[in-house]
Order: sequence, then C-alpha cells, then structure tokens
Amino acid sequence: MIDPRRLRILRAVADHRTVTAAAAALYLTPSAVSQQLSALEQETGHTLLIRGGKGVRPTAAGEILLAHTHAVLAQLERAEAELAAYAGGSSGEVTVAAFATGIAEVVAPAIGLLTADHPGIRVRVRDAEGDESLPLVLDGEADIAVAVEYRGAPGEGDLRLARVPLYAEPFDAVLYADHPLGTADRVELRELADSEWIGPYPGNPCHDMVLLACELAGFQPRLTHWSDDFRAVVALAGAGAGVALVPRSALRGMEAKDAIVRPVAGPAATRRVFAAVRRGAEGHPLISPVLEALAKAAAGIFTA
Repeated sequence: MIDPRRLRILRAVADHRTVTAAAAALYLTPSAVSQQLSALEQETGHTLLIRGGKGVRPTAAGEILLAHTHAVLAQLERAEAELAAYAGGSSGEVTVAAFATGIAEVVAPAIGLLTADHPGIRVRVRDAEGDESLPLVLDGEADIAVAVEYRGAPGEGDLRLARVPLYAEPFDAVLYADHPLGTADRVELRELADSEWIGPYPGNPCHDMVLLACELAGFQPRLTHWSDDFRAVVALAGAGAGVALVPRSALRGMEAKDAIVRPVAGPAATRRVFAAVRRGAEGHPLISPVLEALAKAAAGIFTA
C-alpha cells in the first residue's frame, strides 16, 4: 500500500529538484525526506529518483508514479472540499499570494466583495512576484495564487493546478519628455531598437515579456539599467536614462514626472494574469467564493 503522504514528498522533490529545497518547503529535515523517499521506493519496488548535474530528477518509474500522484492528490483535495461543504464550511481563512499590482487590481477589490457577500471568509494576503506565487500554492503555503504567464510557467494542462483567467493587460512605452517619438499617438517598437533600455531583472516574468515583444519587432533590447520597481523604471526613463515597457496597471495612479507614456503599435507585450489553486481544491466552499470574487473584480479591467 502506497502512503499518500510520501506521494506529497515525491512531488515536492520533483518540483524543487533538490531534497534540501523540498524539505524546506515541507518543513521537514532533509534526512526525513530522504527516509520517506526510500520507504516509498521500497513500497513500489522501483528507483524513483536519480541525482544529476542539475539536481534530482524522476526516473521513468518516477514519472509514472508522479502522473498518478497528481491525480491522487487532486482527488484528496476534492474529498476535503466536499467534506468542508458537508460540514457547512462557510467560515475560515484563505491565503492569497499575489504580485503587487495584482493585489491592487483584483485582490483588494475582491476582499471588498467578500466582506459583503461572504463575511465569514477571511483573506490573508502574501505579496509574491508573479513567478513566486505558484510554488507557494503547490507547497501548501498559500491557497490561491494570482500569477502571470511567463516562460516556464505551468501550462493550462498542468495536472497539479486548476486555473481561472482574470485579465490581460498591455505594456505601454515609457519615454523621456523630449524623445522624438513623444508626439506620436502610438509607438512602433522597432523605432526604439537603437535606444538604451530600462527593464526588470532576469527571473522577473516581465523581463521575458519585454524581450519577447522586442524580438517580435526584430531586435534585442540593449538593457542598460535594471530594476524590478516600476516607479524606479519610470523615474529613470523620465531622467533620459533610456526607454522602457511597463504594464499599464503599474502606471495607473503613478506620477510619471518628466516621462511620456504611449501605447505600442502592432504586436506588443501583454501580461496575462490568472488565479490558480491546487487541482481539486477549486470546489472548496472557502476557496470557490474567493475565486469568484477575483473573477468579478477582474471583469472588464483590461482587454488585450
């Protein structure tokens, strides 16, 4: 008989690629994780993981068991949801991990909606960048992630997660005040090919989106200045340090002193935002109303 608790450990190691990182996510010691994995291999009669140059990875047998693990853990989530519904679970806490502008655009308004419609649900918010919130959900440290599409993000068919699309927003070009394109109604990105650029650090999902938009325009941006803080990016652009692409919601309410903001013509970067939960948990009586409130708050924010 396979112990489902050990399946959670197997998935954590497969997700994090190292025993040490998986142990930290599960609040266990590395030795405890190794012991549980050894016991799981004894239960199944197969070697499930091998160590390589890039960390631990599943064997062929491990991949087979992982596919069943996703289904088993999703079914356990559904069982917990149905039991909570049976018990009338309309009161409790839900943790939402989201990036800063996602908090401002949809999480905060959703909390307002829940206060009126589901006063028994308390939402606890964790500020997490667009690529950090999904691991928090998978590790059980958050119930819902408000995340963005990025290179390497789990896709819609990922068996570990259920997703709800929220909104898509364009990136706008930010130029210094006397830039030659400052009088144009819309900016063609290829006209900025020779400019110095200001952008987020690699690893930030917006970094990939900016690179992709420029690649579609036929060039690679010459990134000279780096910041993950969009206020700093706009300030640098206004000072004439370079040009930038910034998500429209990040510009909302910001004083763009000495900077000019223009929409981008043609194919441009688009930030697609979605909510995600562990698969099977979407029907939980506490989580489902929060997902509905997030979708309602997001309705009509942007179209792209």
